Amino acid sequence: MKNFEGFGLSPTLAKSLAYMKYTTPTPIQAQAIPLALEGHDIMGSAQTGTGKTAAFAIPLVEKLLSNPRGSALVLTPTRELGKQIMDIMHQLLGPKSSIKTAFIIGGESMGKQLTQLRARPRLIVGTPGRINDHLERGTLMLHDTHFLVLDETDRMLDMGFTVQLERIFKYMPEKRQTLMFSATLPSNILKLSQKYMSEPKRIAVGETNVVAKNIKQDVIRIEQDQKYKELIVQLHERQGSVIVFIKTKYGADRMANNLRKDGFTADALHGDLRQHKRDKVMKNFREQNFRVLIATDIAARGLDVPHIEHVVNYDLPQVAEDFIHRMGRTARAGAEGSAVSFVSGQDGRKWHAIQLLLNPDSVRKPANDKFVTRRGASSSSSRKKPSRPHETRKPDARKKDVHGEKSGKSNFVKRFHRGKKKAA
Repeated sequence: MKNFEGFGLSPTLAKSLAYMKYTTPTPIQAQAIPLALEGHDIMGSAQTGTGKTAAFAIPLVEKLLSNPRGSALVLTPTRELGKQIMDIMHQLLGPKSSIKTAFIIGGESMGKQLTQLRARPRLIVGTPGRINDHLERGTLMLHDTHFLVLDETDRMLDMGFTVQLERIFKYMPEKRQTLMFSATLPSNILKLSQKYMSEPKRIAVGETNVVAKNIKQDVIRIEQDQKYKELIVQLHERQGSVIVFIKTKYGADRMANNLRKDGFTADALHGDLRQHKRDKVMKNFREQNFRVLIATDIAARGLDVPHIEHVVNYDLPQVAEDFIHRMGRTARAGAEGSAVSFVSGQDGRKWHAIQLLLNPDSVRKPANDKFVTRRGASSSSSRKKPSRPHETRKPDARKKDVHGEKSGKSNFVKRFHRGKKKAA
């Protein structure tokens, strides 16, 4: 399909797409939208940044516009992703739409949500936990909800939402259309689909367990206590917006404070922030009021900020699949991006799991990596497969460190070669 006109959409939706400057469908949209419009259940997978949201949002809105009865439910793992989806839905519906909506997430006023639900919304976007709260209270009815979307399904299962999802299914009609979208489709999703979907059409665009080819990757083997100094170096050397992933909520706040003291504009995003604060942080980051966002894995999925140019994996993720999602925060919609991962001795198991996910065959074979210096790496040093990061080492240990002090052996970034030394 070369353009959206070929889908035969309603005039209202076609006008909204033109206003949003949606002209040519992405591969996942070109495959998913016709099937969804025909009423099929769909299991869709594609790399992050390929337009999965519009792939289910467009047929969902078309169904609501073409049928005066029935409602739709979209489930997401995080509030941030839910808000992005709701924003797109409102744009597709148009500014004067009679279709009422409700945004049902944890961390927001129950009273505000009750007001939205009393208005009998036909489109509900929410997180599983709060949706369940309303179902158990009797303040939400799903008996006429014939269109269900599960976005980032693998993440919802990783976060322990399996029981809550199954409870939600019980409140819905058995005869419904269900769409599951995710960047990866592990075995637990396949089991879920067999139980709750009807002959789903499988759509897979490109490889799922890979990092986008337009992301230049580097890896720095480094001592844990040297990471912050190296982060400062990386931020000085890179231009544009940066998202730095860190393990803990406390660590995110502390790093943001330290970076501000060191002259950078920075803020933190994590699950302990109240919703209004999280919205404020994201609004300021989108408007480029600060340059460096320090985030936990709450921002690894669904965060669509086109101007993010660099990803820094300060701490490696606990789940290997989240590495792919983190990298997908840059190089959105075909743009180019770059990323650097800090790997310390204690990260050995995590890094091995990531490599096993990205390229299983190479992990089992003897390493044949080329080392490049941290500064001025030439293109000839790059590997043939851009989905695997470049191994990088720091200059000689006995030279001065980034603050001009002489470094002892314990303070420098060790030279590392896979095959010679097994990570701890």
